[in-house]
Amino acid sequence: MAKLYVVGIGPGGREHMTYKAVEVIKKSDLVVGYTPYIEYLGDLVEGKELFSTGMKGEIERCKVAIEKVREGKNTAIVSTGDSGLYGMAGPILELAEDIEVEIIPGVTAAFSAAAELGSPIMHDYTSISLSDLLTPWEVIESRLEKAAEADFVISIYNPKSKGRKEHLEKAVNIILNHRKIDTPVGIVKNSGREGTEIIITTLGSIDYDKVDMLCVLIIGNSNTYIKGDKIITPRGYNIK
Repeated sequence: MAKLYVVGIGPGGREHMTYKAVEVIKKSDLVVGYTPYIEYLGDLVEGKELFSTGMKGEIERCKVAIEKVREGKNTAIVSTGDSGLYGMAGPILELAEDIEVEIIPGVTAAFSAAAELGSPIMHDYTSISLSDLLTPWEVIESRLEKAAEADFVISIYNPKSKGRKEHLEKAVNIILNHRKIDTPVGIVKNSGREGTEIIITTLGSIDYDKVDMLCVLIIGNSNTYIKGDKIITPRGYNIK
């Protein structure tokens, strides 16, 4: 019986994919995904049937993947990072009724970026997407306010697009209600893949012109500090 694999491929570089992710893509007859994500897979998809779409084609991709499994084809539908975080695991499980589905986890962008920045996520943290395509902006504002008040380390996904140029600045101003302006912030573009760019700055000194949809931001909590070229959030160990 054919199977649908919902695969998190990590940030995009082959070296950050799990063995399991590589294994199931290799044995799939068809690979489905957002066009750039399939391009990240390189020779892993050579000779395979491919189905890709651009932005806003998520549900179409899910329906095609499910239908191909019903036709008897082992199929992998891929998401960057982890398929269960802003990926395709949710809609696939909502849509699938009569096929076997396996979710394959992957390294999410926040963890990849954190490794490149040092150890900014060493304590409780939250992830918030600034995209209001599927979530009302008022809800996003409320989540930002509460996360900042609770002193979580905050990872920001989808920080800025052509249609959402002001959202990040609005988000930072909300967080500044509860954080000092010198709170460390790490900005990583193309985390875990070719063209990685790393900026270490503070909440009051973000250069918004250098942020786009390829970036993830990690905003420290009240104890986070910068040591050399690394950001550290203490866990609370007595290291003396």
